[in-house]
Amino acid sequence: MKDFFLLIFTWWNGQTLGTKFHTWRRGERVGEDEFGNVYYRTRGGALDPALGIERRWVIYKGEADASKIPAGWHGWMHHRTDTPPSAENYQPREWQLSHIPNMTGTPQAWRPEGSTLATGARPPATGDYQAWTPGA
Repeated sequence: MKDFFLLIFTWWNGQTLGTKFHTWRRGERVGEDEFGNVYYRTRGGALDPALGIERRWVIYKGEADASKIPAGWHGWMHHRTDTPPSAENYQPREWQLSHIPNMTGTPQAWRPEGSTLATGARPPATGDYQAWTPGA
């Protein structure tokens, strides 16, 4: 019952009831990434008359956050390539890091040394700063 209410009243958690119906009626599953996000396009690759290109969309697993889309799927979503990563035999190089979503606003966010939110003690002030005073 909880999932049904979330489907109706939340747009940031996966998909809404309207998106689910639209996907069922007009969507064609293209693939899934390593995070569980599922990618769709218009059935049969039909062109949208308003856009002149096929529509492509993603249904996020969990909270909707565009930074969760890996690079290969990002290129496909934005029509940079017509071949989705699920249809390619791409193997990442050994020097390539795995995709990490944007962590801003989370406990895993990067906090530089000296930040008030960083762990540990701040370095003491060095005393090399002199405040400006008007008329001086």
